[in-house]
This record gives sequence, C-alpha cells and structure tokens, in this order.
Amino acid sequence: MGLGRWNRTLRIESADRTMESNSGRRLSPAPDLARLLTYLIRRSNEDDDSEEEYSQNLEYFVPPPSVPADDVNNDTSHLDTSELKQEMLSDACALKFGRSGIWEPSLHQLLLQRERGVVDRGDFRRAICRSTSCCYVPNKMDVKERYCNKVFCGTYSQSGDIFLSACQDRQIRIYDTSKGKFKKFNTIHALDVGWSILDTCFSPDSRYLVYSSWSDYLHLCDVHGEHHVHQTLPLTPESPHGFCIFSVVFSQDNKELLGGANDRRLYVYDLEREVRTLCVEAHEDDVNAVSFADEGSQILFSGSDDGLCKIWDRRTLRESDPRHVGILAGHLDGITFIDSRGDGRYLLSNSKDQSIKLWDMRHLSSKKAQDETRQCVSRQNWDYRWQQVPRKVFRNRKKIPGDSSLMTYRGHTVLSTLIRARFSPEFTTGQRFIYTGCATGAIVVYDILTGHIVKKLSGHKACVRDISWHPYNNSIMSSSWDCTIAQWSYLEMDGDDVKMAARKSKKSKNHDSKDQT
Repeated sequence: MGLGRWNRTLRIESADRTMESNSGRRLSPAPDLARLLTYLIRRSNEDDDSEEEYSQNLEYFVPPPSVPADDVNNDTSHLDTSELKQEMLSDACALKFGRSGIWEPSLHQLLLQRERGVVDRGDFRRAICRSTSCCYVPNKMDVKERYCNKVFCGTYSQSGDIFLSACQDRQIRIYDTSKGKFKKFNTIHALDVGWSILDTCFSPDSRYLVYSSWSDYLHLCDVHGEHHVHQTLPLTPESPHGFCIFSVVFSQDNKELLGGANDRRLYVYDLEREVRTLCVEAHEDDVNAVSFADEGSQILFSGSDDGLCKIWDRRTLRESDPRHVGILAGHLDGITFIDSRGDGRYLLSNSKDQSIKLWDMRHLSSKKAQDETRQCVSRQNWDYRWQQVPRKVFRNRKKIPGDSSLMTYRGHTVLSTLIRARFSPEFTTGQRFIYTGCATGAIVVYDILTGHIVKKLSGHKACVRDISWHPYNNSIMSSSWDCTIAQWSYLEMDGDDVKMAARKSKKSKNHDSKDQT
C-alpha cells in the first residue's frame, strides 16, 4: 500500500481510547499519537513507500493477529470442471479416497496386495507412492537454528541438497541438507543491505544465489564460496528515492534474473551480458511478486499492491510498448506472493485480503472484473503492516463479479510482511497441497481440490514469513520472525497424542469462531 493511499485512509481517534480485539477483550491503550504522527510526517517528506521497513518501525503497534476460521463451504464449482482436477485424479483413479478427498490407504492392505500380485509389476506405481505420502503430512517441529534477528527467507535448492536462510543480521547461512544432514558450510555477509534482506533465490544449478534489499543493486554470490563471487548487479532505477526489489527469480536457463520493484516496474537483468535489458512500468502500485510460468522462461507473472496479477510474454515485451497478454482479477487487496505450478498453466497468489487464489492463466478476467478489483482495493481503509485484520475482511466471502479464479482458500492470516505461499512438491505429493506461512506463527496446509485445511502446524511464536517443502523428502522448513528456523517431519502419534491433538484442535476452532463474531 502506497503512502498516498495510507494518508487518504488514516483515521485518528482519541489518544486515550482503548482498542478492543475481535473477541471483545480489552487491550492496552492505543499507540502514542504524537509518535505516530511524527513518523507519518517524516515518511511523507521522504516519499518512501516501504512495505517492509514500515512494519518494522511500527512493530509495537501490531496487536495479536486473529485466526480466520476454515472455509467449510468452499465453492469448488469451477475447479470441479477443470482439467487440473481431472489430471490430479486420473493419476490415482483406482485409489480409494476418504471424506476429506485425500486417499486414506492401509499400508497393511497395500503390502498384502503387492504380495498377491495385485499391484502392477509387483511394485508400487509413482501415483500410489505420492498418494500414500499425502497421508503423512509433516506434523512434528524440530528447531534447527536460533538467531538473534528475524528470519525473512528460507528455501531449499531445486535438488533439495542445500538450504539457505537470510535474516536481519545481514547474514545468509547455507546448509548441507543432503542425505538427511543439516550442517552449515558457508556464511555470506550481505552487502548494501537496507534494513533487511527481503528475497533470495537459488540458481537452477544450485551454484549461485541472488539476494535483494533496499538497494539499487541485486547481489550475486557463489553458494560454495569456491570462487568468492559477490557481484553487484546495477539496475539503475529511474526513481531518485528509496528503491527495492521485493521479489527476484532466476530463469531456468540461468541466463536472466526477473525482479519486481517498489517503483511499479519489472526488471530483467542479463547475466551473460551483465546489463539490465528491460525495465517496464507494469502495475499501478508496488510489484511484490514475480515468477516464471515454466522452464521455458518466456511467460512471466507479476503480482502487485493494485490487487492484479498480470501475464507477460518475454518475447514481445518492450520498454517502449509494455503490453501484458492478460490479467487475472479477483482479489480484494494487494498480492504478497505468486507461485507457478511449473506447467505453464496454473499459478497461485497470496493476498492481503486473507486468501489464496488458484488461477488458470488461460481463463483471463474481463475489464469489468479488473475495474471491480481496483475499486475494492481503493476502498480498503486499513493497513496490514500494523493493524489488526478488520472483521468485515474475514467475513467477506463473496466473489467479485467476473472473478476468474478456479478456487479460493481461506484460513490463514496475512499481516506485517509479504508472506509466502507455494504448491507442495510434485515428487512426494503430486502437488496435491497448497501451503503457506501465517502471521499467527503457523503453517497452513490446504487440500488443493477441496479447499479444506489438511493441517495447521503450530509451534512458532511469531509470523512465519517463508516456508519450503523439500522437493524429494517429506519435510518442511519454516522461517519465522521469532528468530528461528524449524524442520517439520511426520511423527506417528499414539492414542494419547491423538486425543490431545483433538482437544487442541477443538479449542482452536472454538477460539476462531469467537474471533469471527
């Protein structure tokens, strides 16, 4: 959200009033008005629209986030008739599914069928392995590292043999995660960091990584430190004020970097020629998220605080005439993250309207839907960086006219920062799930076909900003503002554990329902 919109929507009430949470509990007095006004005046003079820096400076204004209730009446009508559902079910069409829509196998029965020769070629098909793995979503937390600062980024490489974490102490720590290990082997001291490292990305060959911050440069480093590469990549933005790349990704051929910035533009940097080759004005507000559609690296996605997701064709994109090839509209507020399924068709977007949407890029939105999205975004009168989510946002489950998304997922909270959401890996789950971080400190796992919450993993004490599911093993890494990174794996619970988990789940649901009233 830009400062201009914030100034238009700011509502200041009496300094001695008290705030009341959604559950009706009395909270501490409202923030000191003099301090808040001084900050706003200073930021206005600097003309700085910092999403991330603002949430840090006003961190003490943030009340405990509410937890939205699971949307049990999901509208699956568009998804039910989609090719995606047919594709996902055809791979396991002979398998038995439970009430949740997820296959509920008996390992004893599977082994017995294999002994009898019922299973093809006496072995399990990949589909059976994936469907079985889906029944064992990670549920046990193991804290791997404790830092002295908030963790902003944490991702596996494409092979899963390397993991990196980045936090506010300007250190990028790299770990060997091959063969079940978790051992740090390199630490990169980030350069030219404004407040924090905000995004990182491994190259497809896992030899290099790139990071971004409040800086006119991207920074390229070699992962293993063999060649001591720490190269600055100038983007030469046009804005004379603070500049930041909020999201950066490698092309699959290792030749280009794609970035989205706070000046509403997309940037493309050619690594072979060592020059910025493209800078186009893409949106009406900050570009918070970018992604390539598939390995071909020709179709680009971008998501912005204007609430729109745009599709671009790299082959026809020109600075003199930056035309998108399509727009996906349906969110009611800004987009914080985009993840492509990697098939050149489907993508997801996480949003400040407290929802994730699943899209088919072939089903574009009408101009009416685009205008409706712009109007809804302009009417938002709260700031996710330091305010509690308004009740009306949680309660609003209606689609805007012309919403072209296949499915909407609700049950997590997006506050304070650009929280990530991703598809689960193909190898172990068949991309059956969507999983996301949450401002409450949880990881929320959704069934992509039903929209129901399959698992809500609680354990962190502050916002989980980034999450990364191992591409080949059944484990999830979470990076949190409680200054820890944790690994989640599956642990079979005994009878007492099951009863305790059921009681916690029931208590959580009762609390969630109270927060919505």
